[in-house]
Amino acid sequence: MKRPLCPVRRAFSPWDDPGEQPLIEFRNISKRFGSFIAVDNLSLKIFKREFHALLGASGCGKTTLMRMLAGFEEPSEGRIFLEGQDLTGTPAHKRPFNMMFQSYALFPHMSAARNIAFGLEMERLPALEIKKRVWEMLSLVRLEGFAKRKPHQLSGGQRQRVALARSLVKRPKVLLLDEPLAALDKKLRENTQLELMNLQEQMRMTFLIVTHDQEEAMTVADRISVMDKGKILQNATPGEIYEQPASRFVAEFIGDINVLDGQITTKQQRNVRIFSSVLGAHLDVRYSTPAKVGDSAALAVRPEKMRLSLEKPEEPETNAIPGEVWDIAYMGDVSIYHIKVAETQTLRAIVANTSRLVERPITWDDQVWLSWDSDAGVILTR
Repeated sequence: MKRPLCPVRRAFSPWDDPGEQPLIEFRNISKRFGSFIAVDNLSLKIFKREFHALLGASGCGKTTLMRMLAGFEEPSEGRIFLEGQDLTGTPAHKRPFNMMFQSYALFPHMSAARNIAFGLEMERLPALEIKKRVWEMLSLVRLEGFAKRKPHQLSGGQRQRVALARSLVKRPKVLLLDEPLAALDKKLRENTQLELMNLQEQMRMTFLIVTHDQEEAMTVADRISVMDKGKILQNATPGEIYEQPASRFVAEFIGDINVLDGQITTKQQRNVRIFSSVLGAHLDVRYSTPAKVGDSAALAVRPEKMRLSLEKPEEPETNAIPGEVWDIAYMGDVSIYHIKVAETQTLRAIVANTSRLVERPITWDDQVWLSWDSDAGVILTR
């Protein structure tokens, strides 16, 4: 029986231990292509057995950073260390990494077993050792009955698992995954994410994944580095990034969020009041911020933390603003309400569809109250 992942992942946090040495360290790394700066003076530590995600839009520098680690690109400045050893000048084939590409890059004329065995054959391992390792990998990815099939005889998910087995069979210290699930459909992608997490835990390996898919990063990673313009804007656990984004970019890139610009009018420890000129109202926030009275700031609230009602709520420590239902998006499990609260401001609230939808208690053009608790939002100052 497989060991459940939850207790393992919950207890895993080597980055919080000042005595823990990183497995990989990027130290002041920059990479330029002519006048274009792909990676800009970036530093990052990745720890043994960590599943780390580099997350960002196309062109943010995440793939370039991975390619430098793999040895396919050389940094313009800075150093990369593996277990304290400088990798500068070490060719790609001598680095203890394997990379799984988005295209899978399987040999079309070889069977699944031969594709997996190829790297071991190049290292001239004994035939019995190769056979043993290949069957171990086929069993691990649950493809024992597909060993003799060629790539065109396999489904997309099966090809993905062959590529994964080929990457793992050489037992690298780190597996590098470059958008490995992008070609899969949504349901298969979700199932494969869980398989990746289980494989990573079973093999007790370090995985580094590059992805632009926020849900994928939130699902598989122990920590996420959110990147933009060659820099890491925030490096934290998925929960921290979602609930405590460090900047407006991170807040808007990860999931859906409502942002109300304003100015801090009062502040007492964690009790902060912001005046929104768009709403013409004061909003209360329980959140620690270094910002001072008079500073410009934004209040950010996730749509699922907002409530809708036809009557004004009277609960203490609750923000409530009037609005009009502008649009409703029915998503099956939830409905997303777009509430116009000012001429230039629309906010979103997510309402769970907990019963069969026959008639909406709140529908288009209704005058409603949008409310949220004072500790539901965060203050963004950059």
